[in-house]
Amino acid sequence: MRRLTVVQLLPALEAGGVERSTLEIADALVRAGHRAVVVSAGGRLLPQLQALGAEHVLLPIGRKSPLVLRHLPALRRVLRGADIVHARSRLPAWLGWMALRGIHAGRPHFVTTAHGLNSPSRYSAIMTRGERVVCVSRTVRDYLLRHYPKVDPARLVVVPRGIDPAAFPPAPLPDRAARAQVAALHPQLGGDGPMLLLPGRGTRLKGHADAIGLLAALRAEGADARLWMPGALQAGREDYVTELSGLARAAGVEAMLAMTAPTAAIAQAYAACDLVLQLSRKPEAFGRTVVEALAVGRPVLGWAHGGVGELLAELQPAGAVAPFDAGQLAARACALLAAPPSPPAAMPYTLQAMQEATLTLYRTMVDA
Repeated sequence: MRRLTVVQLLPALEAGGVERSTLEIADALVRAGHRAVVVSAGGRLLPQLQALGAEHVLLPIGRKSPLVLRHLPALRRVLRGADIVHARSRLPAWLGWMALRGIHAGRPHFVTTAHGLNSPSRYSAIMTRGERVVCVSRTVRDYLLRHYPKVDPARLVVVPRGIDPAAFPPAPLPDRAARAQVAALHPQLGGDGPMLLLPGRGTRLKGHADAIGLLAALRAEGADARLWMPGALQAGREDYVTELSGLARAAGVEAMLAMTAPTAAIAQAYAACDLVLQLSRKPEAFGRTVVEALAVGRPVLGWAHGGVGELLAELQPAGAVAPFDAGQLAARACALLAAPPSPPAAMPYTLQAMQEATLTLYRTMVDA
C-alpha cells in the first residue's frame, strides 16, 4: 500500500473532543507509515502532536474574521499533493473547501467529521459537503439527515468515538481504596454512603443543578449520599459556582457536595464513586463519559436523549431516564444503587476500532 498524506483542519490545538480525535488519528496514521499533517493556530497540545511524529502548519484558519480569507493561498499550497483533506470544524471546513476548488489536477479527497449537533444553517451545512461525512454516532447521522434532507445518506459514515480500555481498567465496586484517596483530597466526600459523580465543565448545560436536586432527594430518603462535580470549578465561571452553592445551601446539601476543578485522574474518580451521572440539558453527539464509566464498571444514570441516550439504550438501558423527569431520576438512582447492573461483557467503543475504521475509510476513498 502506498503512503498516504492526510491533512486535518481544525481551529486550534487546545482541549476538547475535536482536538483529541485529531491527535488520535494523527497517531494512527504515523504508526501505519503514513504522513499526518495538521493545520491549526496551535495551542497547548501542539508538543504532544509533534511528539507523535505528525507535522503541524501554523495557520489560524478558525479565526472568525473576514481576514481569515487571506490564508487561502497558503492553505492551498499545503493541500496540494495531499491524498485526503479532513475538516473537523465549520470555518476550517469552509476554507478547506474553497482552497480545494483552486486545485484542478490531483485534487485531494475531502472528508468532514460532524463532531456535534450544530444549529442547522447554511454555515453549518459545510459539514455535509464532504465526499464522506464521518458521524460520531447514529444520533449525529439521524440529525444531519433530518435537517439536511438533500444529503445522500450513502455519504454519511458512522464512526463512533472510542476509549483506550487500558486507561479505564475495571475496578471493584465498591473500591474503598479509591474512595479513601478521593476523600483525603475532598473530606466532604468521605463516609460509607454512596458517592455520585458528575464530571463536566462549568456550564448549566451539563445539568449540575439537576445533580444537586438528585443529591437532596436521595438524602431525603435516608441515604448518606455525597456528590462530586469535577470540572464545575472553572476560571471565569465563578458566578455560576456561587449560584450552585446557593442551590445546595437551600437544599441542605452543601456540606455533602464537592465542586472542584477538572481532575487528571478521571479513571480513579470513576472507581471511587458508586454512580456516574450524565445529565446534559442539551443532547450531546456522543457521550464519552458513559463509555468511560461503564468500562470501569460503574453504573450510569442519564437523560435519554442524544448520544447519551443512544449509548445507554445499547449498553445499560436501566440507566436511561426521560429527560428532565426529576422524580424518575431519583427513583432510578435508588434502584441502580441498590442493585448495580453488570457492565457490558465487552466494550465495543474502543480507540483502536475508531482509528482502524477511519484509516480504512481513507484507504477506500483513495483506492476507489
